[in-house]
Amino acid sequence: MEPTNVGGTGRGLEATGSGEAIVGGGGGGGEDEKEQDGWRFESVMPRPDPIRARSLCSKLETPAVFVKRGGGGSGKMPNIKVFSGTSHPGLAQKIVDRLGIDLGKVVTKKFSNLETCVEIGESVRGEDVYIVQSGSGEVNDNLMELLIMINACKIASASRVTAVIPCFPYARQDKKDKKHGLIMASRAPISAKLVANMLSVAGADHIITMDLHASQIQGFFDIPVDNLYAEPAVLKWIKENIPEWRNGIIVSPDAGGAKRVTSIADRLNVEFALIHKERKKANEVASMVLVGDVKDRVTILVDDMADTCGTICHAAEKLLEAGSTKVYAILTHGIFSGPAISRINNACFEAVVVTNTIPQEKHMNECPKIQCIDISLIIAEAIRRTHNGESVSFLFANVPM
Repeated sequence: MEPTNVGGTGRGLEATGSGEAIVGGGGGGGEDEKEQDGWRFESVMPRPDPIRARSLCSKLETPAVFVKRGGGGSGKMPNIKVFSGTSHPGLAQKIVDRLGIDLGKVVTKKFSNLETCVEIGESVRGEDVYIVQSGSGEVNDNLMELLIMINACKIASASRVTAVIPCFPYARQDKKDKKHGLIMASRAPISAKLVANMLSVAGADHIITMDLHASQIQGFFDIPVDNLYAEPAVLKWIKENIPEWRNGIIVSPDAGGAKRVTSIADRLNVEFALIHKERKKANEVASMVLVGDVKDRVTILVDDMADTCGTICHAAEKLLEAGSTKVYAILTHGIFSGPAISRINNACFEAVVVTNTIPQEKHMNECPKIQCIDISLIIAEAIRRTHNGESVSFLFANVPM
């Protein structure tokens, strides 16, 4: 397709690929339609882009956008690019499939001294860029890779850069805490705040994440943060996969998750219980006390994350000792490090359900009890709504179809 001259200036804007806005000439009107490479160019009402020069905008009368064949109005996604880091490319691919666009080209490599190098393989000038990178696996390498990708897009003149971080790294280091019941002048870092600062300095304009370990982490940022919730998808899974859910009771494995389980219990119109735990040291539970009656009930443990799974496995034993007939566990972030898989295999769960904020294929192969809820459709819809300037609060209580 030849560039279209605008106002006799000899300059024009040309179709550059899937999902990019195409600006047509000033004449023609609404009768023109052209086809190229399976796309249809449609005339639409003028919608000046705020990043364009005023002199250029004033001469544009009938700009056009790409409309994917068969996609209808929902297929219009101009000026958007989605890139994936190396932590979870499978999730990124599901997101772009849902959006009906191609995954952006990016090359990530390591130098001989293990420094990370990232090359963005296509233009992002004036684009609304989303970078999908989860805080899992090699967390430090993945975080550094994300920071470099954000900065690379920002200095390449992207109009906005959004970091999509399904599992936020260092979220458990969100405060200075008590030690052994005594208030101490702790020298522990607040690493979640440090990560927030690093993302902002790198050039991120917006953050999309899911089920933050501590909701106050949103306040660590001076840029907008959308904390999505897996709760609607969890409710859907419970109703579809636990026949006795009406006789169930939702259980929090610690006092900190009480707000989470009460919300789910209210939506299901069932009761809730909680387990108070004490730790002697990290990843080791010293004692547990059950608050609530679970005798002859199906119990559903709900938590935001499980790492070594010591807590949920001890909680399952406690619930069975108290007379529960079946125990399920539902977790947003299944980290499953160290002895986690072995513990789940030896525990008496009916199922351990996680979302794919973290890659779970390997874990599911090693443990048949692990099942996965796909949250890519929630993140994809959040991206679509953010790009179009729509509210994302609909997703707090609904699962997009």
